[in-house]
Amino acid sequence: MRITITAIISLAILGVIYWQIDLGSLRRALSMADWRYFGLAVILTFPLTAMSAWRLSFLAPAQAKLSYFQSLNLTLMASVLNVILPSKLGDLARFYALTRKGHLQPANALTLVVFEKAWDVLALLFWCSLGLVIIASTSTFYWLVSVAVLIVAFVGVLMVSSFTFAEVCFSTAISLAPGHLPDKIATLQEAWLDTLVQFWSDKRNAAIVIIGSVILWLLHICQIWLFVFALNHTIPFASNAAMASLSIFVGLLPFTFAGIGTRDVALIFFYQPFLAAPVAAALGLFCTLRYLLPALIGLPFLGQYLATARRIKNENDNKYGVS
Repeated sequence: MRITITAIISLAILGVIYWQIDLGSLRRALSMADWRYFGLAVILTFPLTAMSAWRLSFLAPAQAKLSYFQSLNLTLMASVLNVILPSKLGDLARFYALTRKGHLQPANALTLVVFEKAWDVLALLFWCSLGLVIIASTSTFYWLVSVAVLIVAFVGVLMVSSFTFAEVCFSTAISLAPGHLPDKIATLQEAWLDTLVQFWSDKRNAAIVIIGSVILWLLHICQIWLFVFALNHTIPFASNAAMASLSIFVGLLPFTFAGIGTRDVALIFFYQPFLAAPVAAALGLFCTLRYLLPALIGLPFLGQYLATARRIKNENDNKYGVS
């Protein structure tokens, strides 16, 4: 039911977009695309997926015995399930699979998945902040967004780097949580703090993860930049970094199917100083491929992924009494 609702919302938003824009201009933008740049952007999907899998396996503790190919399988599983499940439940599936296959205890598996995702988001925030700081003088709106992004980034960095700050946040959550939640939060607190100690005990490996995450998102942003070139337009790198990052964050909101619709609106809004609405809509179609291609690569394992999705859905429904 939730998938149906998000799909309807996505279709409704796309319907409004295509009703408002000049469809003839959209067709011309697509027909006149430079397919060499488009091909380069599409090819980047493969190393990006491979690097994401590497980061998860690199972060996993030794006792997890998580090989690179197992991590790649989990990454592809998340890509498939993020297309068909709402609210990025594909990432939850990685935690579920790590637990079910005996790699880690539930709290440690969840901590690993969230910790890896935290560095992923922080790397994106880095490029977003860099771009916003450079273009902030062009608009009061971007100044305000810059301040908000920098605050979020600062808090995020403290959560993954400061033992004391993380402990205070968890302790506050425990004191405010009702019912049996304090016990669960306390278990997560212990796992998170252990992960912090383990991560920062090896400064070299920590630097590899951080630099690798920054490079990974640089390639993501360059991929979108290549899509812009493919549409026969140019845009400064800093502007693209800020606008692409903000559009990606909007697309992560759990209201639509795989971010389709919300991400398209964001691209049209943020890129309007450089791209006409029909061209930005074409960019939205290209950007959707960034999420669909890894899912297509994982299609041979669809049966396994759907079984995992059904188990997650059933457990969530049982937990919250959904019929």
